[in-house]
Amino acid sequence: MGCNFAFSGTTTNPSNSFTAAPDFVPPTATAVLSKSTGYSTGSIKQGGTYYVYANFTDTGNPASGFSSATADVHTITTGQTSVAFASGSFSAGGTSYSYRTALLTANAVLAAGTYNFTITSTDVAANSGTQTLSATVDNTVPTGSDVQTTNVSGGTNGKAELGDTMTITYSEAIDPGSIISGWSGASQNLLVQLTNGGAGNDTVTFFSATSPFPQIPLGSINLSRTDYTSGNVTFGFSGTPSTMVLSGNTVTITLGTASAADTTAAATGSMVWTPSATATDLAGNACSTTAKTETGAADKDF
Repeated sequence: MGCNFAFSGTTTNPSNSFTAAPDFVPPTATAVLSKSTGYSTGSIKQGGTYYVYANFTDTGNPASGFSSATADVHTITTGQTSVAFASGSFSAGGTSYSYRTALLTANAVLAAGTYNFTITSTDVAANSGTQTLSATVDNTVPTGSDVQTTNVSGGTNGKAELGDTMTITYSEAIDPGSIISGWSGASQNLLVQLTNGGAGNDTVTFFSATSPFPQIPLGSINLSRTDYTSGNVTFGFSGTPSTMVLSGNTVTITLGTASAADTTAAATGSMVWTPSATATDLAGNACSTTAKTETGAADKDF
C-alpha cells in the first residue's frame, strides 16, 4: 500500500513572533561641579560661583533617548533642589560636556568639607534615575611655601644659564587656569626676565611667550644681597624656549637661551619670593601675597 505526502514551506511561523523589549533603564550621568573660572574641577569656596556639567547616556534596549535632567545642590546653595540642565557645547577640566546648569552661587558661609549633590535624569520612556556625586568646599587661602633654584645645566654655580631651573612651591595645589587661561599644567613656553636692580636687588619675573607678552602671575623673586646681572636678560625669547610645568603645588621653570650675558654671583644670599594674588587654589581662593624667603642656608643660586 502506498502513501502520498504533501509538504509546503512558509517564510513565517505563526506560532513565534518577536517584538523589541520596552526601554526600562533610566539614563546615567557623567558629571562634575566646577567653579566658574579656572581649569580645575570638583572644588568650590564659600560664596564662589559654579556650574554643574554633565553628559547623559541612555542604555535601554532599545534606548528611547535622553529627555531631561535636574541637579539638587541645596547642600551647597540653599533652596536649589531642582536646577535644570541646558544643552550646548561646554568644557570643564579639559573634558567636553553637552549639558550645563545655569550659573549658581555657593552659600556665603559654608564650612570646609565634602558635600553631596544629586542629579536626576529622565529618558523619553519616562524612566528616571538619581545619582549622588560630591564636591569639596575649601576656604583656606594658599600661601607661598618655598623657592629654590637648581644648577641642572652643569655650568657655573651662581650664574643663571640654559637648563637651570627655578622651583616655586605653594602651600597647596594651584589651579593652572589661574596662571594661564586654559592651561592644564603641562609643559608651557614662557619668558623669564632677569632684571638688574643694582647691588642686592636683581629680580626675576615671568611673561607669556606670545605677543604682547603679558606678565604671568607667578609673582616676583628677589635674588637678594648679590648680583646676577649688570643688565636685563631674557631667557627663552629666541633659541631654546624657557618652559614651566605645574604639578600639584609646585611650578618648575627651566631657563631657555639667554638674550645677553649675565654674571656670576660673588656672594651667597637667600631669595625672597612674593606670590601674586591672581594665582588661586583648586577652589578659587586667591593666594596670599606675603613674601616667602628661600628655606635652607644662604647660597649661590643657579
